[in-house]
Amino acid sequence: MYLEIVSPEATLFSGEVDSVKVPGSAGDFQMLNNHAPIVSTLKKGIVKISGKIDLDEDLIKSKFEKEDANTFLFKINSGTVEMRNNKLILLAE
Repeated sequence: MYLEIVSPEATLFSGEVDSVKVPGSAGDFQMLNNHAPIVSTLKKGIVKISGKIDLDEDLIKSKFEKEDANTFLFKINSGTVEMRNNKLILLAE
């Protein structure tokens, strides 16, 4: 699936990933390829992105944490997420 992470400052990431786990307002949930369409608000927590993605080392150091070779963590204070047609857009603060 295609993931796009947008913050008030800039687009932080766009590319193909395997899965994304988010801190939904009603509880954490994970989205995989071919997930049903969904729109949700997000609470403070950690977004977990899995897949063989290529992030610039400076970006990892400033915005993301590397859990392992194929898993990255991204802390948010709040946001929204929309998944439709294998494209996930995450608006994060």
